[in-house]
Amino acid sequence: MRGGIWEIILIVILVLILFGSAKIPAMMKNIATGIKTFKKEVKEEPKATPKKAPVKKKTVAKKKSK
Repeated sequence: MRGGIWEIILIVILVLILFGSAKIPAMMKNIATGIKTFKKEVKEEPKATPKKAPVKKKTVAKKKSK
């Protein structure tokens, strides 16, 4: 995959045209906040979950075939 400088410039221009220069910093801030929150949640230890009562399995009697 070859990406030259002209392709990068074209992509940047298209992004600026589509989103406008005012929305890009806000989008980047939202993405950064999301990444920070995700990393924070991953690093935290899982909270202790209350143990549930064991579920009893029902046994079904099979009919004998003749």
